[in-house]
Amino acid sequence: MIKNYYNVIGVMSGTSLDGIDIAHCSFTHHDRWDFEILQAETYGYPSVWVEKLKNLVTLTKTELLQLDEDYTKFLGNAIHQFISKNKLSNLDAVCSHGHTALHQPQNKLTYQIGNLPKLASILNETVVCDFRVADVALGGQGAPLVPIGDQLLFSKYDFCLNLGGFANISSEINGQRIAYDICPVNIVLNRYVNELGLDYDDGGKIAASGTINQTLLQQLNALSFYKTPYPKSLGLEWVKTEIFPLIDSFSLSVKDVLRTFVEHIAVQISNEINCKSKASVLTTGGGAFNEFLIACLSDKTQNVIIVPERSIIDNKEALIFGFLGVLRLRNENNCLSSVTGAFNDHSSGQIYYP
Repeated sequence: MIKNYYNVIGVMSGTSLDGIDIAHCSFTHHDRWDFEILQAETYGYPSVWVEKLKNLVTLTKTELLQLDEDYTKFLGNAIHQFISKNKLSNLDAVCSHGHTALHQPQNKLTYQIGNLPKLASILNETVVCDFRVADVALGGQGAPLVPIGDQLLFSKYDFCLNLGGFANISSEINGQRIAYDICPVNIVLNRYVNELGLDYDDGGKIAASGTINQTLLQQLNALSFYKTPYPKSLGLEWVKTEIFPLIDSFSLSVKDVLRTFVEHIAVQISNEINCKSKASVLTTGGGAFNEFLIACLSDKTQNVIIVPERSIIDNKEALIFGFLGVLRLRNENNCLSSVTGAFNDHSSGQIYYP
């Protein structure tokens, strides 16, 4: 049934392994869509799960299927805790991205764990999930999926930039919503700062103390992905084959790796946003807290980098996956062919009932 008000939970787990973002949101539709984030929390991954999720691409098919079962239970328990803690009821749906295990759209393959039908049974709630598979089957990249939310919820900004495991961007270009992955961010920065026993580089302070290795920077910027036209997307597999071996071949200190890679990120993002002048760039995701990265990016553009309130930084993706679920319940397009390269716009996602 089509309604004007929806009460949902949005759930996101990104490649940076910061944790599971869970947001209780409301969406209201009259002439346009309005939203409110009512409660939100990030459930950090125990170290055992961090190690499992870091190594997904190395698993056999049998191992991956078993891990999917285990992760679905783990995810269901986290969401159930959130529902109980906040005494939530009368939910229209729990809308979950899952966690990307494999992403090879060129081979018509994308696989997110945590999207099994049993999630609806664990929660005793309607679940909308597995948003990427249908798009890949239609010839698309299956990513990014957030741009429909950028278009309908955050249209006042010229660009929506997310700094998560990867940087991705969304904008209106020639009357169409265009979005694509730009480069790795926290999936690389966190990997090297982990060598110092830290989860992340707080404010980018360690990177700021390092020195740019110009040769490494040039080789990073010369990677063929950056010359590929959109639509395009990145996955952990690409980072493991293209980025880590290249960086490791230089045997640099951690601070110099971080400084060089921050510069690389700033160069690649500025290359994309400088196609417009005096533009507003809404910047969210964990990387928005990296003050040094934001400063390096600001130095390379005349555009205005806008870092919003913390609730938006932390929960924008969970919010939008909640919104994707609402659009799916309404059987309205939540996946844009102009973004993913699919044959047509479509309403993507599986709906499971308890």
